[in-house]
Amino acid sequence: MKYSGIGGQAVMEGVMMRNGNKYAVAVRKPDKEIAVDVKNTRDINDLWHKIPIIRGIVTFIDSLVIGLGTLMYSASFFEDEDTPDKSTLSEEELKKLEKKEKAEMGGTLVLSLALAMGIFFALPYFISLGLNRITDSQALIAFAEGIIRITIFLGYVIFISRMEDIRRTFMYHGAEHKCINCVEAGLPLNVENVRKSTRFHKRCGTSFIFIVFIISVFVFMFIRFDNTWMKLGARLLLIPVIAGISYEFIRLAGRYDNAFVNAISKPGLWLQRLTVMEPEDDMIEVGIASVEAVFDWKEFQEKNKECF
Repeated sequence: MKYSGIGGQAVMEGVMMRNGNKYAVAVRKPDKEIAVDVKNTRDINDLWHKIPIIRGIVTFIDSLVIGLGTLMYSASFFEDEDTPDKSTLSEEELKKLEKKEKAEMGGTLVLSLALAMGIFFALPYFISLGLNRITDSQALIAFAEGIIRITIFLGYVIFISRMEDIRRTFMYHGAEHKCINCVEAGLPLNVENVRKSTRFHKRCGTSFIFIVFIISVFVFMFIRFDNTWMKLGARLLLIPVIAGISYEFIRLAGRYDNAFVNAISKPGLWLQRLTVMEPEDDMIEVGIASVEAVFDWKEFQEKNKECF
């Protein structure tokens, strides 16, 4: 398979695809039509995107902001009847509404990050403190903390995967992966070819999160503070660094195909069995629309036809 550079995520009844400085969100509206919105984003060729680890931190933050924005965009097609119709608003009212939506998005992002750090980092840490009664080995306690963290995450994923709306989002996640795999395998991008492509991909966000948890185990082993709160603070402050290191692993996995890369990718690919599901054909159509809005797959395949 040939690396294309495109990536994305699932949104509510849709798929977001990103290619360089552009990203597109395709959503299957309640009337069954596909709405596609294309936007430009920050320059990925700036200085920050050229420095290892730092580029991972910048990309991680950038992805969070774009991801939340695209989720809110997709959700706007399924809002309650009480939500005002933007087409009937004056310019001043529209500006106020947009300002309010941006504030809500910022608040949601901060709250989501706080909850994620609390559930997946602070909670496992406090649970692992009970092991101080059994052993004095801080390395062993840090390792046990990592196991607790992964267990909580797996339980969370299994729990939400039983929700109907989340299951449909995971199916769109499958459409996203299968579209990218179809393009990178050199096959024409159509429903039939996408359907028979694999739903697993080494550059998946699920794999990224799992690698974050694995790397955190080894990084946290080297935190040496006697004070409980200083230990916790150091853990939280190191999360961006761990994300930056994890990004380099995902970047390596996406560009190369060898025994080492395949070995470090296996745990994440296994986890994708829970978060990436087989899509329906109408979901595949949405994924294709999102890809074609930002990426010329025909030109890509023509330039790289000897690699397939």
